[in-house]
Amino acid sequence: MRVDFFDFDLDKSLIAKEPVNPRDASKLLDLSIEGEIHDRHFYDLPDILQKGDVLVFNDTKVIPARLYGKRGDALVEVTLYHPQDGKSWWSFIKNSKRLKPEDVISFYTDEIKPGSSDFSAQVKEKNGEDGVLIEFNCEPDKLGAYLEQYGSMPLPPYIKRDKPGQGLWNRYNDKENYQTVYAKHEGAVAAPTAGLHFTPRVLEALDKKGIERVFLTLHVGAGTFLPVKSEDTKDHKMHAEYGIITPEAAERINRAKKEGRRIVAVGTTSVRLLESAADENGVLHPFAGETDIFITPGYKFRIIDMIITNFHLPKSTLFMLICAIAGSERMKEAYKHAMEQKYRFYSYGDSSILKCVNKI
Repeated sequence: MRVDFFDFDLDKSLIAKEPVNPRDASKLLDLSIEGEIHDRHFYDLPDILQKGDVLVFNDTKVIPARLYGKRGDALVEVTLYHPQDGKSWWSFIKNSKRLKPEDVISFYTDEIKPGSSDFSAQVKEKNGEDGVLIEFNCEPDKLGAYLEQYGSMPLPPYIKRDKPGQGLWNRYNDKENYQTVYAKHEGAVAAPTAGLHFTPRVLEALDKKGIERVFLTLHVGAGTFLPVKSEDTKDHKMHAEYGIITPEAAERINRAKKEGRRIVAVGTTSVRLLESAADENGVLHPFAGETDIFITPGYKFRIIDMIITNFHLPKSTLFMLICAIAGSERMKEAYKHAMEQKYRFYSYGDSSILKCVNKI
């Protein structure tokens, strides 16, 4: 399909720079009933869902994967996106043109200057769209502590923050805000943002209504923010992400489907992992491995009945996916309504719930 088909104009003032407080006070665009559209709030979610529905969450935990460094006199910004092994990561690096293999990047913070830093990485390989492979100067079991000390949350490029030494660095509470309340397994370098709206009170209300919760894990990569640069969707390359569906989770979802209960995916990441592990008969299997599934209109979904998701970028793989779920014309109409009603867009923005109309 032509990528331009998924384009739309968005007033930049609608791009959320930080979340609402409390999280569940965000708006919720309700498209759960075919042909209808309703403006609600996220705390209304338990009233929209039915007893017996199964919410499928992605419990990955975001690591502080953005690092600021210096190579010679050049400042660089490093965003880790895929581990090669315990010490090496593929990364996207701003100002990387002059980097070459064997160069050393010394990382810094507001308090720790490059000359006094004990944390660095060596450039091992440069590979076009795959970015730059770097190897850290610490043992694998120490890397997490160094990232906590030197790193910041890898916010998408449309959310601007001060860099170290440029004023009030970390004045926003991103290490808490850019993390779901149920995050458990470290490994993501981007948040599964549909889950950011959940609060303990919403989860408690869902439990009281008899809505089942199932967790899977997909370690979201920074590639999720990459624009589709090709003119046709068939030419776009998706970056692989590692995911796990346990036998217990697969069994619970399959049982719910057999009983005629609805499967409601929390976010596009949950959808992508569920569809990666489903067979052609709509049976979900345990999964542990990488997926680079790319879903566009015409795809027939095997598992989900509904999705909870934020508002996505024009021409993004995520907008293409929700068009595949709910129908392209339905989503263009919904986005037009959301813009007219001043919904907040993207990672820290508002939410929506959509019915899947394209199923096997």
